[in-house]
Amino acid sequence: MTTVPPVEPGCPPEETLTAPAVRRSAPGWLPLAAVAFTLLAWASAFVGIRHLGESVPPGSLALGRLVVATVALGVLLLVSQRRIRVPPRRTWGLIALGGVSWIGVYNVALNAGELRVDAGTAALIVQVGPLIVALLATVLLGERLTRWLVVGLAVGFGGVVLIAQASSAGPSGDLVGVLLVLVAAVGFAVGVLTQKKLLGDLGALEVTFWFYVAGTVACLPWTAEMVGAVGSTSAVDLGWWFYLGLVPSALAFTTWAYALSTSEAGTFAMLTFLVPFITALMAWLTLGEVPPPLAFVGGALCIAGVLLTRYRPRASAEQG
Repeated sequence: MTTVPPVEPGCPPEETLTAPAVRRSAPGWLPLAAVAFTLLAWASAFVGIRHLGESVPPGSLALGRLVVATVALGVLLLVSQRRIRVPPRRTWGLIALGGVSWIGVYNVALNAGELRVDAGTAALIVQVGPLIVALLATVLLGERLTRWLVVGLAVGFGGVVLIAQASSAGPSGDLVGVLLVLVAAVGFAVGVLTQKKLLGDLGALEVTFWFYVAGTVACLPWTAEMVGAVGSTSAVDLGWWFYLGLVPSALAFTTWAYALSTSEAGTFAMLTFLVPFITALMAWLTLGEVPPPLAFVGGALCIAGVLLTRYRPRASAEQG
């Protein structure tokens, strides 16, 4: 099974974005610029959530962001396909499951978690998402539990334990915050598995749009609270709110899809591991906070665990 590091919701795994056509070459600077924009946008989302969490409750923040993202993705879908088709009825259950978990649960849990842990630590914890995907795939989809998968899971979850220990003992986080961000990673994993089931009936952009619709509907109970928060939020913070829905969610999805359609897709996919470190740098420059040193060690173990789950020994024929 191929797994990829989680980033922002609405950004499908590498294979789902590049499946429709053969990867094409492009001028060297364009894909690189697209990747740079995407990574900066995803990293900035963690910082923006941390900043807005001081004045906007988690549910309201999620709903406002999702409304903006859903509208933007709908426009992208209309531009690219000239219509928005209603998914087949047989897919509605999976769309609801994937959208509520990946978009709804992810956003609310991450927002709540970032009230308790700094942005860099949250970005490090989210890196465990692909490990949860791999674990759920063996349980729910019957995929083979290989030796390297077991080793990768042990290393990666050991990293989470280190992050939890560092955050619970540090001034900028606590264990509840770590667990909330871990819930967000689980929501991501469930969404990825349901997305893989849906891609036979819908395109990647269609799946993402309908996931956002389902996630937005799931967050509607916070409508009244969100309206009140909009009325009491400064113009600058409203701009941040709009930014979170438009740039990291909708626009970064498009630039990432473009980058992965080029010949350097494999290399670019690995660069998403830079997101936590870019996040930590942004948070230090803008918010004056950095994760505890031990959290970086735990984050490195999470990334190492993901890489180990991807390891495939060479075939015996090649060894000979």
